[in-house]
Amino acid sequence: MSLQRGVSISTVLQAYTLLENRGYLEARPQSGYYVRPRPLLSVPEPRMARPMTRPAYVSLGDLTARMRELALDSNYVPFATACPHHSLFPTKKLARLLGSVSRTDPTLIGRYAMNWAFEPLAREIARRYLLAGVPLHHNELVITVGCTEAINLCLRAVTQPGDIVALETPAYFGFLDIIQSLNLKALEIPTDPREGICLDALRTALEQNDIKAVLVMPSFQNPLGSCMPDAKKERLYRLLADYGVPAIEDDIYGDLQFGDRRPKPLKAWDTDGLVMLCSSFGKTLAPGFRIGWTAPGRHFERVRHLKFTNTIGTPAVLQKVLADFLRDGGYDHHLRSIRRAYQNQMHLFSQAILRSFPEGTRFSRPQGSMILWVELPAGVDTLKLHADALKHHINTAPGPLFSVKDRYRNCLRMNCAIPWTAEIDAALRTLGDLAKKQL
Repeated sequence: MSLQRGVSISTVLQAYTLLENRGYLEARPQSGYYVRPRPLLSVPEPRMARPMTRPAYVSLGDLTARMRELALDSNYVPFATACPHHSLFPTKKLARLLGSVSRTDPTLIGRYAMNWAFEPLAREIARRYLLAGVPLHHNELVITVGCTEAINLCLRAVTQPGDIVALETPAYFGFLDIIQSLNLKALEIPTDPREGICLDALRTALEQNDIKAVLVMPSFQNPLGSCMPDAKKERLYRLLADYGVPAIEDDIYGDLQFGDRRPKPLKAWDTDGLVMLCSSFGKTLAPGFRIGWTAPGRHFERVRHLKFTNTIGTPAVLQKVLADFLRDGGYDHHLRSIRRAYQNQMHLFSQAILRSFPEGTRFSRPQGSMILWVELPAGVDTLKLHADALKHHINTAPGPLFSVKDRYRNCLRMNCAIPWTAEIDAALRTLGDLAKKQL
């Protein structure tokens, strides 16, 4: 810099100090001076939606299926689905465990898994929930084929076709898929991007509708990333208890906090089996194993029967591999590593969106998980943006997928669980340029 500008080194250092004091640069020990990223606190968060006037049947169309198909195509940049990259998981260690388990007990491969849970795995899951503040017994668990089956079973246990299910909005399109397949009605409840579902709106909905279940994600909701404070979770439970309405809690992102303390599940306040807790290892350890679970409380027997009629059981050999890993494989060490990776990638994506997207773009600031909800200026149509981006081999998740009423036309969900590369940076710049062209 001294040679480039024709000034003394002391002048350069004085300028760097001045820029550091004003917040433009940061000094890194034994590395040098770097441009400081723009503080994300200055970026407004997405706005909360208006209440939905009446429940409605779901009709998502073919876009969801097509988007998922493209997620399997390595020629497309995978911004659309919340699928972590395989490099983030201890696949080699799990492969060795799978080989060892298969050799030492090959009978696990040669027989049906007709039990509701492989006891060693159920004990490990229950132990971890105990540490998170949920006094859960291993006999209360049903092991499922992923979290999706767990939620499906719980909904079937407490509803009939035509019944109303309340859920947060924007809503994970997988929930809407399940509601549609069961011929249920969805009632969307406004949700704050920081603190979760609006309890006043939910109370009004409970007063005015015969709601059979409330589907919630209190810890890092998909797609907003909101995390309800403990006091609000307790109020939510008391509200549901007043009306006798079960909560189906998706806790799949609960272990992916960026801070020191894992958020307590809503189940921690459950005293009479009203909360049906669901989760899986899909975002934390082994997506390909498809191992999930539910603790359905007072509906345990009904869910257990439905599990048998649905898939009979969940492969015991895979359950044993995960049980052994949780007991001896360093799961907590792995969780610390994957949390750091998700947090770093979330930061990189946020900064790139800030640089590349149109002025006035808002996005969420989750304190866990690996997805961002992006609200573009009102003139941007993310369905058109999706079609335009596909021409550049970029797969996106447009906002209307996350509502039964075709809302959020100017929003999209962004998968940040992708290792940062120059290709990802370029794809975000392209997406930003395509959005700007609509304005």
